[in-house]
Amino acid sequence: MAESSTNPLPLQDRVAVVTGASRGIGRAIALHLASLGAKLLINYASNSAQALSVAAQINTPSALRAVTFQADISHPDQVKSLFDAAESAFNSPVHILVNSAGILDPKYPTLADTTLEDFDRTFSVNVRGAFLCCREAANRIKRGGGGRIICLTTSLVAAFRPGYGAYTASKAAVEAMVKILAKELKGTGITANGVAPGAVATEMFYAGKTEEMVKQAVEVCPMGRLGETDDVTPVVGFLASDAGEWVNGQIIRVNGGYV
Repeated sequence: MAESSTNPLPLQDRVAVVTGASRGIGRAIALHLASLGAKLLINYASNSAQALSVAAQINTPSALRAVTFQADISHPDQVKSLFDAAESAFNSPVHILVNSAGILDPKYPTLADTTLEDFDRTFSVNVRGAFLCCREAANRIKRGGGGRIICLTTSLVAAFRPGYGAYTASKAAVEAMVKILAKELKGTGITANGVAPGAVATEMFYAGKTEEMVKQAVEVCPMGRLGETDDVTPVVGFLASDAGEWVNGQIIRVNGGYV
């Protein structure tokens, strides 16, 4: 342990806000950033028990390194409160935003069968939510170096699979915003990137899928398996660190060669 005093962790005491962090990829990202030394604001939409469980894995009796905060990221006032809570909890500006919150229609409808209500809900969380989080981050993340904005998108944007019309379109919008944001943040020292996983074995992936659909997802991947959350987290950790500074305005597809 003495070695850590001379070689601090890559994200030592940097404050990270992770949305959708109570489960799935978001949860894994929060735990990974904490292992790199970051202090975490764990955002969740509804399940406080899951969020508290993540925080409990990070905190120790002698150190508060993670707090939880409920917020619907499609509401601007709640997004503002999210950043307020992080700054207040750790008496520090936010250094990193990872926007992992997102929804997927488990009915997998064709575009012709997608209801307006489902379309609007998808865009409300996936696009409006990403916009509000990115806008808040662009105005409040610490400038001068080390600032990071990372949005989770999907490799479906490059695959164009039937049944994912609204979801894919929503994530394509986020990828466009990220690329433009990176250029608009010129001179701030803040980078903006997207991480686009392929099929990852999470609750959201399995929702509504038959065994045959899961089997097909495995078969189209050259690696012959579903992704795991731990396949994605090191990429996010790299982008969040100083080592990732030269990667900016990029969408990194993490999918085992699926596309």
